This record gives sequence, structure tokens and C-alpha cells, in this order.
Amino acid sequence: MARGKLRIYLGAAPGVGKTYNALSEAQRRHGRGTDIVVGFVEVHGRRMTAELLDGLEVLPRHMPANEDAVSAELDADAVLARRPQVAVVDELAHTNAPGSRNPKRWQDIDELLDAGIDVISTVNIEHLESLNDVVEQITGVRQRQTIPDEVVRRADQIELCDMSPHALRRRMAHGNIYPVEKVDAALSNYFREGNLTALRELALLWVADRVDEGLSRYRGEHKIRQTWEARERIVVALTGGPEGETLIRRAARIAARARGGQPQPSHLMAVHVVSSSGPAHVRPSVIARQKQLLAQLGGTYHQVIGDDVPSALLDFARGANATQIVLGTSRRRSWQYVFGPGVGTIVARDSGDIDVHIVTHEEAGRGRGLLPPLARGGLGRVRRIWGWLLGVLLPLLLTAVLQLPALDPLDLTTEFLLFLLSTVVVAIVGGLWPAFASAVLGSLLLNVLFTEPLYRLTIDSVDNLLALIVFVLVGVLVAIVVGMANRRSLQAARARAEASTLSLLAGSVLSGNEPLPALLQRIRENFGQDSVALIEQQDDTRWRLVDHVGLGPCHSPDNADALVSVSDTLALALRGRVLPASDRRVLSVFATHIGIALERQRLTLDAAEARRQAAGNKIRTALLAAVSHDLRTPLTSIKASVSSLRATDIELDEPDRRELMENIEDSTDRLTDLVGNLLDMSRLQTDTVRPNIRSVGLEEVVPATLISMPENNVTVDVPDNLPRVRIDTGLLERAVANVVQNASRHNRDAIGPVRVAASTLGETVELRVADHGPGASDESKDRMFEAFQRLGDTPRGTGIGLGLAVARGFTEAMEGTLVAEDTPGGGLTMVFTLQSANGNQTAQVGDD
Repeated sequence: MARGKLRIYLGAAPGVGKTYNALSEAQRRHGRGTDIVVGFVEVHGRRMTAELLDGLEVLPRHMPANEDAVSAELDADAVLARRPQVAVVDELAHTNAPGSRNPKRWQDIDELLDAGIDVISTVNIEHLESLNDVVEQITGVRQRQTIPDEVVRRADQIELCDMSPHALRRRMAHGNIYPVEKVDAALSNYFREGNLTALRELALLWVADRVDEGLSRYRGEHKIRQTWEARERIVVALTGGPEGETLIRRAARIAARARGGQPQPSHLMAVHVVSSSGPAHVRPSVIARQKQLLAQLGGTYHQVIGDDVPSALLDFARGANATQIVLGTSRRRSWQYVFGPGVGTIVARDSGDIDVHIVTHEEAGRGRGLLPPLARGGLGRVRRIWGWLLGVLLPLLLTAVLQLPALDPLDLTTEFLLFLLSTVVVAIVGGLWPAFASAVLGSLLLNVLFTEPLYRLTIDSVDNLLALIVFVLVGVLVAIVVGMANRRSLQAARARAEASTLSLLAGSVLSGNEPLPALLQRIRENFGQDSVALIEQQDDTRWRLVDHVGLGPCHSPDNADALVSVSDTLALALRGRVLPASDRRVLSVFATHIGIALERQRLTLDAAEARRQAAGNKIRTALLAAVSHDLRTPLTSIKASVSSLRATDIELDEPDRRELMENIEDSTDRLTDLVGNLLDMSRLQTDTVRPNIRSVGLEEVVPATLISMPENNVTVDVPDNLPRVRIDTGLLERAVANVVQNASRHNRDAIGPVRVAASTLGETVELRVADHGPGASDESKDRMFEAFQRLGDTPRGTGIGLGLAVARGFTEAMEGTLVAEDTPGGGLTMVFTLQSANGNQTAQVGDD
């Protein structure tokens, strides 16, 4: 039986319309006569979604045989028994209740697919296992119900349900997603615009990656090797001649038509290929005008090294993912075509999937250098110089040796072979043209000095003529083979170097931990540059230096020896030497990696900002609750007591008046403490706490702090011989007072009072505040120091949960620590660890 097909509606967040679209698809299929059932759909009270169930067969749900089960689940057995063509099963990542057929709903769906039933389901991007930590960084909420990415990737069709953050928030505000009572909390927490934008980007990128995988699989299955480039990139080939301006303008018009407007730097690139020995017959003023024209038209100028112009030009174009190349008609005269077909013809022949435009200009046919590109093949400059020297000296030296009387018996054939050997040696060392010159010189010497009639430039035998012709041809052919072999050797060595570099780069991409300066430094080292700079375009003329390594970084593209685009506004500018065209392919990979690094950095910053906003929103929400209740309660009490005291229609005796006055005083104290904690917390949140550290004895500070506490509630044991500590007296008094007040509230029903004791521990002094109250769990011991935490054990009206947060913040500002430990026999002990004034270094305090 063929496996069923899975169709998934993927969304960035709840409310984007996944279930609505799934049911709409179900209605379309039902209308076409498809046997379709609804196995499980949760409409969440949304009227328009519920209306789409009309006319569809809805199977009954299954209640697991478990006392803890609070809701019904998908009845996979009922769907298998019904055996429809298609089943709609909502919430792919749902965790089934204990006692269900499978732990996860996607496992139920897998069984339906194995039975040949097509399934339509839904899932949010937050449920994908690989993105779980990223979503938590963005939203501050860890999603417990996750699904392996492979389950979603195996889907036959994934449809993205997309909606702008503004539209989704508007739906939320209208009550179309959550009940009205939950709207405010949702809009100010999970559904903040920044969160939704980041989640939307994650969803779009994830789906785009799946599209790329599908495209790569299709290209592999159909053996498609050429590049499919959706964005037009135009490369114009410059020779350094005056015709360059004509070519640039023509290329700019092509780029403008392709983009529907002014070309951008990444869309129009001009490249000048120069030989390794330097540019010949190039006037700097001409190049300067062409650079200026390119800048005006929004293009970029590039110079690469290449002795084989067609190969270098195509290497650059492929490295830049170019879709079109613009060249000028050859400037060579008609007779010069005997040396080869010309650059334009070779580029058009070897361009593959890149379109080539040959543009006429006024310089066409007016002549150019005599030597064809083959003469400057793959050999280096030093070898060509030695080749010319040997090409002249070896035939002359061999002639002098053969004139010796001892070698007179040698016949003409041997002499021919010796001259042929010298020509081959010259070909191996210097390439084609030195070998050709050596062959011509050798043939002349053979003709004049060794072939009858002697000392005359004539040949009286057809055999001798053929031998001389073969002599020249063999020398030329050997030189061509040597040049080709040398070029292949250089290409192989370069390919090995590129493979090694790309392997290291791929490793750093996978690890994702290489910072931007390290990437720039790697580029500088690999390509032998003086400096590498990342520059950003501010407007049409101004550029900004983002980051750089090395001395003398470029601040604009005009100063760069090599330039490659990272994005529409970012570019890598290298200074030190002009790069060969083949090097630019690897450089383009580095540029892509830098783009990934910048994108990762941006996402990290966005996640950090989202966390900061979440923390700030949490504080604002709690502060609002405090203002609306905890601050209003003492004010209400004060208002009621004052009103009773001022009333003229009732008579109060002295005990009643005293009780009302005490109520006013207690409420005022509470209000003072609340406002003080709020102000202290705002100072900590805005990082404006600047402690005045000095050497103080705890025996001076602690008793003064606790003087207002009832004597039977707190006992103090601070010896006079303790080392002095480095603290801010005001901050420590505030921190200790908050901790003692908190301990007293939880110690009311305990047998003994709160105990405050101090002792030394290495280079530190510990101050312990121990109560015998209910204590706290290990999980709560860290959470109790967060702002607005009361851990559910304190009734409203007794505080807003800032006392311990302020105490820890002030203690850490003094380079101390505040932790919670269990009190022996029950209760909780708060431990202040303070730096001793006797030590010169900060002690490291553990949790032992």
C-alpha cells in the first residue's frame, strides 16, 4: 500500500490562519468529492474557523483511560477504521495525554500515513526542535511541545501561512485569537511586534531553506549543472582602452532594464584583466574616467590578474554569479586573427549559461598588441626570460660545439636531432615563443652550416626541407604541450589550495563561533593583503568603515585593489595587491560567510533586545500591579483612619484613637518601604548605583540597622574582633534591613527569633540571617531574588516582591554575594559574603 501524503500548514505564531487554511483546503477537497474527515481540530472559540466545519464529517475524539487526562485526544483507531482518503489532524506537535495510543500526535499521524491515508496538519515554527532555543531567546518562553525537524521535512507539501506582525496584533486586539481577558497580556508579552517579526523571519528562512533543498534535489536528479541566478548581474569587460566608456554605458542600460531602475553596485561590475607582468598600453587618465563613470552609474570597478584573458574574465564572472557579460568588438586588425579567434569569440564559446553581448565601438579594428594571449601562457616571467636566453644561446653554443674537428664524423641526422633536443629544452623552460625562435634560429644554422650546399641559405634536397619543417613543428608542438601542462599544474595546485581554504571555512561556518575580525584576518592572511576592510555605503557618495584588520584600511571602493560585494550596501575592500580572477571565487565565498556572520550577529542582537524588552515589560507589568494594589492598600488604610479621626458624627475613645494612629503609622511605614524599594530597584535597573566603598566594621553597621526591630524578634551575634569589610554603609544597611524584614515575616509562627550572626571565611566575612520558617525549595532559592517574586507564599498587601532583589543588587554592587541556604532544623538562611578590608584581592566564594 502506498504511503499517504502529508500536507503541513506552517505558521510563525498562533493566529496566522493555519487551522483556517487547513479547513478551507478540506472544504475544497470535499467539494470535489474527496472522501475527507476531520480527525481532530481545535477551533479555540474562533467563529469563522468553526463555520468551516459545516458539512465535514467530524470523527469522535478519544478520552485516554487516565485520571489526569483533562481533554480528549485524536482517536487514531477510529480514523484507521473509517479509512478516508484524507484526514484533517490539527496541532502536529501536540503531546498526547498519558494513556494515549502514542506519546506524540505526530506519531499518530505517521500511522495514518503508513495506512495510505493523506493527512492535512498544522504546526508553528516555535515547535521545531532545532529552533527551540532560538525561540526561547526571542520570546523568553521555552516551548515544551516540540517535534523533530525531520518529521516536518518529510512532508510532501509545506505551505507557509504568513501575516505581518501589525496585522496579527490587530487580529489579537479584536479578540480573534485569544479571549478578551487575555489580549492585553498577550500583546505586551509574546505578541510584541519585535517577537513576531523575529518569528516571522525564522519561518520564512526555514521555508526558504526547504525550497533550496528541493531545488538542489531537483537539479541533482536532472543533472543540471549550470547556475540558476534569479538576480541579474552584469559584468563589463574593460581593456584599458577608450572604448571602455561606451561599454560601461551600454552595460548600465542593460542593468537598468533588468532591475527596472538605476543599477546597484552588486548588479553592475566592470573588470579589467591585466597580465601578471603588469598592464600594457593603458593610460591612467582613461582608467580614472572609467572609474568615475562607473561610480556615477552605481557600478564597481575591479582589476584582476590573468595571462589568459578569456579564462580570467569567465572566472571572475562565475565567481560574481554574473548572468551577462558585455564585451567590445575586438580591436585587432584582420591579419592578427591568424593568432587566434579573439577574446570575444572564446568567451562566447565557453560562457555556458552566461549571456554574452558583443558591442561595437569606434576603436574596433584599429589595431592592438601583436602577441596573442597564447604567447603569454601559463609560465612565469622568470621562466620566459630564461627561455629567450636559452633560445638564442643554445643553438649558437651547439653550432660551435659541432664545428669541432672531433665531431666532424657526425651525419646530418644526428645534427638535426641535437638541434631538436635544444629546441625541446627551450620549450620546456620558456614556452612557445622562445622555442619558436630557437627552432627558426636552429633551422637557419642547420641550413647554412650543415646542409648542402654549405654556407648558403638554400636546400638542394626535399628530404632536408621536410626535416627542417618537421624540426620547427616539433619544437612548437612541444612548447604548446609544455605550456598546457604547466597551466594544468597551476590550476591543480590552486584547486587544492582553494579546497583546503573552503574546508576550513566550512568548518567555521558549522561551528558558527568565528567573530568578524577573525574572518577579516583570515582573508588578509590567505590572500596576502596589507589590509582588509568591511565598508558600508551610506548614500551615493559616502561610505562608512564597519570593521577592518591591517594597516591603512580602505574607506571607499576607489582606494581598493580588490573589491567584492557582501550585500547591496556592504562590500569587502582589500588593499595590498591585485587578485587573480580565480582568487575572487574563494573571496566571494568569504564574503558570503561574512554576510552569514553579520546576519547571525543581528539575530543575536535582536534576541538580546527581545529578552531585554521581555524583562522590562515584566517589570512594568508587575509595577503596574504593585501600584494598582500594593501601593493603594496602605493609602486606603491611611485615608480610612484619617477620615475616622476627622469625623464629627462619631465619638472615639482614647484606645480607638490610639489604634487609628498606630494604623496610620504602620501604613505610612509600609508605604515608605514600598516606595524605597521601587526607587532602589529603578536605580539597579538603570545601572545608576555607584557605591562609596570604604573600610567599615560590621559591629558598627548591623546593630544600627536592626535598631527599629523588636528585640524579641531578632538576635544579633556580631563579634567585635571581626576583620573590617569593604562596603558602602548605606547600601549594606538597606540590604540587611530588607533581608531581616523578609525573614521576620516568614518567622512569625516559629519557635525562635531570627538570628543575625557574622564570622570570617578566608579572605571574606559572612553575615548570616537565619529564620525557622517554612523554608524554600531549591528551585525557589534562585527565583526569590528576581524582581516582583513572592513565590506564592506571601499574601497580597505585605509587599511587592522587591526586597530580596534590591538586597542582592546592592550586595553585588559592593562586589559581594547574597545566596540562600537551608537552616539546620528547618527554615531559610540568607548569607551575605563581603570582601575583607585586610585582603588586596577579591575572594572567590563558592556554594559549599
